[in-house]
Amino acid sequence: MRRGGIIEAKRRALAVLAAAGPILAFARGAFGQGRPHHIGFLGAESASGYGSHLQALRTGLREQGYVEGKNIAIEFRWADGQYGRLPGLAEELVRSKVEIIVTHGVPGTAAAKRATKTVPIVMASAGDAAATGLVTNLARPEGNVTGSTFFAPEVGAKRLDLLKEALPSLRRAAYLSVEGNPITARLRPPLETSAKALQIELVALSVRDAQDVAAAFSQAAAQGVDAVVVPEYSLLRATAPAVARLAEKHRLPSIGFAEFAAAGGLVGYGPDDAALYRRAAVFIDKLLKGAKPGELPVERASTFELIVNRGTAKRLGIAVPPTFLIRADRVIE
Repeated sequence: MRRGGIIEAKRRALAVLAAAGPILAFARGAFGQGRPHHIGFLGAESASGYGSHLQALRTGLREQGYVEGKNIAIEFRWADGQYGRLPGLAEELVRSKVEIIVTHGVPGTAAAKRATKTVPIVMASAGDAAATGLVTNLARPEGNVTGSTFFAPEVGAKRLDLLKEALPSLRRAAYLSVEGNPITARLRPPLETSAKALQIELVALSVRDAQDVAAAFSQAAAQGVDAVVVPEYSLLRATAPAVARLAEKHRLPSIGFAEFAAAGGLVGYGPDDAALYRRAAVFIDKLLKGAKPGELPVERASTFELIVNRGTAKRLGIAVPPTFLIRADRVIE
């Protein structure tokens, strides 16, 4: 090739590279430098019961600039309601070299904390993080755990108040209690205090797994209770539609966590879970950018929802007071 031809070929090659520059820059921005960030998710129940929660988490991650399969990868471990499996699953995530472990509930967070003192842990939502020993204090966690919490005992007592307001004739109420969960011992005293003030007799129905729930509702019906309180245990969240069906089968009005009403329960009240899981992405982003978990204050849930399922009320033959319906953030027909 003549000198002029060589010069012309080089000129064309440089032009091609110049044109490709913006494309290459975009690719680097979209896919990040090197490997995607690798985070783990430790679930106490099954994925099928947490679809909306995971959708909210992914939405939050996208808002922070993370797209699964591009610049971030999530490795899941699910205990399927068998809390005894949580420690082993947490250890698996640690061995897989995840940068962060996302958890929910007290048992899952506690298992992750026992499995590692160095990998940051983000609680998407857990009850009474300080009182149950998950963190030293909310303002300065000091260890490797941060995220969001809410005061489960107070929320449980509030549910009993709301149930009485929705059912003025309420005299005897049962509540489901999951054995082996560290939060259980803290839930009962506020419930008892509220029941005493409302002149309601309180009955505890203890369950260990999903198979026990059906027997608990049969027991409630046999003991003549007027309604059932369903706390936000991971077990009961994951099986919410089945729990709501059992309540309706036994003609028992029920109140539970916010999304419980959408699952078929009469009333739902509690923290906005979608907001909490979406907020977890903010913690993840800060940690990936170098923040220390012990210096990120644990945040208290600030948004609560009251939801009434009027369709369930009609099927149960219950006339919910109009004043109660007006207070609701959402009424499901």
